[in-house]
This record gives sequence, C-alpha cells and structure tokens, in this order.
Amino acid sequence: MFPDLYDYLYHLAPTGGIPLKGTGIVVALALILSHGCALKNTAKTQAFLKAFPRTYSWGVILLTIDLLWAEFALVNMDMGEFYNMRDKFMMIVAGGYVAVLIYVKEFLSVRALGSLMLLVAGPVLSAAFLQPQTSRLLLPILAYVWIIVGMFFIGMPFLMRDWVNALLAKPQRWNLAVYGGIAYGVVLLLAAILFY
Repeated sequence: MFPDLYDYLYHLAPTGGIPLKGTGIVVALALILSHGCALKNTAKTQAFLKAFPRTYSWGVILLTIDLLWAEFALVNMDMGEFYNMRDKFMMIVAGGYVAVLIYVKEFLSVRALGSLMLLVAGPVLSAAFLQPQTSRLLLPILAYVWIIVGMFFIGMPFLMRDWVNALLAKPQRWNLAVYGGIAYGVVLLLAAILFY
C-alpha cells in the first residue's frame, strides 16, 4: 500500500526522499501560522487548550490518524526476520486501537496527540539526516522536542493539563510561548529558503 510514498517519506528510495528545503518550509509555515492564529485568537485558543485534554472526540480523531499512519508504516516497512508476522502486528495495532477507544477514555486526546508527535518526527528527521548544512539542526531539535514531549503525553498525559494551566497563569508566559514559536518558525523559514 503506497510503497513509493513510504520510501519518499523515510528516504528509502534510491533517488532520495522528502527534501530538506520543502520540509523546512512546511514546518516553518506550520509554526508561524499556528502560533500566529493563537496570538490573534488568544481567548479562543486558551479555551481550546484548557478543554482539549478531556475532549474525547479529539482523541478519537487523532487516534484514528495514528492508526492509519501506523498501519501504513507496518505495511511498507522492512521488518527483517519478522516479515512473516506483519499481519499479526497489523491486527495487534488495530485491536489496540479499539481497546484504547473503549478502555482508555481518560486523557485520550493527549495520548493520541503524543503518538502523532512521535509519528510526525520520523519524516522530519529523515529529511535532515546526513545533510551538510549546520542550520539543518533546527529541524532535528524540533523533532526531538516533539519526541520527548510526545512520550510524556503518552505516559503521563495529565502533564499537558498542568503545563497548559501554568502557561495560562501569567500573560507573560503565554506571550513568550506564542512569540517564541513564531520566531523559531521565521528563523527556520529563512534557513530553509537561504541555505537548504
């Protein structure tokens, strides 16, 4: 199922894969736009962040995306000596998806977001792998932040609630987070356009 897309995303094709420049631009624009929207719609964004950890519907949506991505990866990845167990792994993942929806309703949206952060980091790291530019490190730094935060969200999802409460406790913290995200996006965008 879509082996060419998998090879492109994870740099397994002989001709290369997802380009560093394109990845940098897309990630930079995502940072700028998301933090810009948060700045423009501060009240709505803060209300959404407060409600998100316990919003089951968001958990279902994000976990479904996680399932599709995980199944896509399982179908196409090289499993080495475990290749004959591919179907079993796919069934285990699908069964886990159903079980989590039924039995892990508490903070489901945070756990699903953490899983998505881990999945998204893969192609970003692949794009920057072994590239000569020093500025490429802007992408792996961000990807490893996603990985670390994602693991905490999966294992200790209540931390998102605590972090959001701490972030919203003082306007200075909110402004620092929003403007910091925009600034990182601008630096990454300039690096992508000028050096990648």
